[in-house]
Amino acid sequence: MSTPYPFSAIVGQDELRLALLLNAVSPAVGGVLVRGEKGTAKSTAVRALSALLPEVDVVVGCRFSCAPSSPDPTCPDGPHEAGPGVRRTARMVELPVGASEDRLVGALDIERALAEGVKTFEPGLLAQAHRGILYVDEVNLLHDHLVDLLLDAAAMGASYVEREGVSVRHAARFLLVGTMNPEEGELRPQLLDRFGLTVEVAASREPDQRVEVVRRRLAYDDDPAGFAARWADEESAVRARIVAARQLLPSVRLGDGALRQIAATCGAFEVDGMRADIVMARTATALAAWAGRTEVLAEDVRQAALLALPHRRRRNPFDAPGLDEDKLDETLEEFGGQGGGEEDDPDPDGPGGGGQPPQDGSDSPQGGDTGTQPEAGDSGQPQASGSGEQQPVRAAEPFRTKALSVPGLGEGAAGRRSRARTEHGRTIGARRPQGTLTKLHLTATVQAAALHQRARGRTGPGLLLRRDDLRQAVREGHESNLVLFVVDASGSMAARQRMGAVKGAVLSLLLDAYQRRDKVGLVTFRGKDAQVALPPTSSVDAAAARLESLPTGGRTPLAAGLLKAHEVLRVERLRDPARRALVVVVTDGRATGGPEPVALAGRAARLFAAEGVASVVVDCESGPVRLGLAGRLAGELGGTAVTLDELRADSIAGLVRDVQGTSRRAA
Repeated sequence: MSTPYPFSAIVGQDELRLALLLNAVSPAVGGVLVRGEKGTAKSTAVRALSALLPEVDVVVGCRFSCAPSSPDPTCPDGPHEAGPGVRRTARMVELPVGASEDRLVGALDIERALAEGVKTFEPGLLAQAHRGILYVDEVNLLHDHLVDLLLDAAAMGASYVEREGVSVRHAARFLLVGTMNPEEGELRPQLLDRFGLTVEVAASREPDQRVEVVRRRLAYDDDPAGFAARWADEESAVRARIVAARQLLPSVRLGDGALRQIAATCGAFEVDGMRADIVMARTATALAAWAGRTEVLAEDVRQAALLALPHRRRRNPFDAPGLDEDKLDETLEEFGGQGGGEEDDPDPDGPGGGGQPPQDGSDSPQGGDTGTQPEAGDSGQPQASGSGEQQPVRAAEPFRTKALSVPGLGEGAAGRRSRARTEHGRTIGARRPQGTLTKLHLTATVQAAALHQRARGRTGPGLLLRRDDLRQAVREGHESNLVLFVVDASGSMAARQRMGAVKGAVLSLLLDAYQRRDKVGLVTFRGKDAQVALPPTSSVDAAAARLESLPTGGRTPLAAGLLKAHEVLRVERLRDPARRALVVVVTDGRATGGPEPVALAGRAARLFAAEGVASVVVDCESGPVRLGLAGRLAGELGGTAVTLDELRADSIAGLVRDVQGTSRRAA
């Protein structure tokens, strides 16, 4: 077994280490979600924590890690008699992004259960993680139904597998840790709420700290065992402190004053439901135990709020994360009194113990190019450069848009936009299983078997089933799509009022894409050519940032914009053939620059129609005289046109309707 990087040797990242340690002290806190850019010690910190957890006693031979002192009475490997067991280290189980439902919860052989009456169950990762750590890297890329399953298990402390009357239950209590890079997309708000704590991490910009990261990482890579040995005393101290805090935890008192501060803080930040209050209470109690105290102070409540509330407060998905700390301090002061205390760091030496500065440096931190440009002032006219380019214009306020979808029936990743065949959804039919049977259609199975009962010699009551009778349920739900925005940033769109409205409309569609779990991409065209401002990504806030900094001016190379979008779609089909695309062209329909610009734009548009790509043109033409060019473009694309006003969901002209035109599944 490889030697893990020592937890105490991690440089900086105090909040990350503290959140992990609080969950080690009190698993009831509910796990932690770690958000941050690549190369910021997320994975290394989680793996290092597993080496600090106390060993566990388990029943000999039990695949579900039952405690010998109090074995689970419903354990599938039971019943077990209470008695001595064996001691082993706490496991850290990793859930791959591409894992199946059976891999997560376990595999029940439905065919044998129905045809032979034999119930066999192979434990999944939830069973393996019992009394240890379940680590999900890139949790935001995990299928939503898998996230639902693991979060339900984490909340209930048990996993249930129920299929057509065959039921298995086993204990599944674990420390849930998820890591994600926000640039690759967000989790749904209701799933965010199920993580107890959240931490934002970023690489240090201080040269001395970065030097220490590299120095320690190189030393570890040269001699892992020797490096770990040099940190053995610090590791032992942290391990002992976890054990002591666990023992002290039941004695910690959460007074009425602290509870009042918790309730007031959750109310002040407008969090939904009561989970935030409960998590804050458990976190504050764990903080007091970690500090060696038996009473929760105001400083514990403050730190608990910083860890438990940022991902629960109501916010636009494009807003910056975190809490307004001035508002937090004002709330705590207003509702202070009992349970109050100094608002210092509850652990000045840091969660690693011994005052050591820490970090892993497993990956070199990466800097990001925001691609932003200074905005024009709120008043006055846009400033023009020598090339005719104008400063970026602020977007108008976003609004709720009408529903746009890809026609037909897809088979892409689960989402909320277009109809698709999915593993989860309403049952619309049955078929013979292709490979392993996963969702049994009981009625169709019985009907198939009933036709052969006499031939099989069955004359009395009951039904004789064979494997050939089994039928797989065919289900229909919704998929996410690739929404590719093709935005005209030419001079004809450059009027401040019009461009502000255009950006507001695209921002509104981005919000809709966020809610529907889509990937988004952004192609812009102006001057002489087009460019991919944002390659397809699940991060709608990255698209919003590119949109905000979009300059305008110059001619209108419409054909170049369409051809660039066509190339983006071609590449995306190779990467993800099942994900269907919706192209949203935002333009007034004009085409200028170069020889025969209108004819070239028409030929480029007909490429989309020939391939059956779903498309919609957002007509940005304004003024009393309208040329109808956007409508003509929509016809050549094989799609439909909507005006900016019709795009609004509450508009009479903007009643919900699917994108018109043909569509075929991307091959």
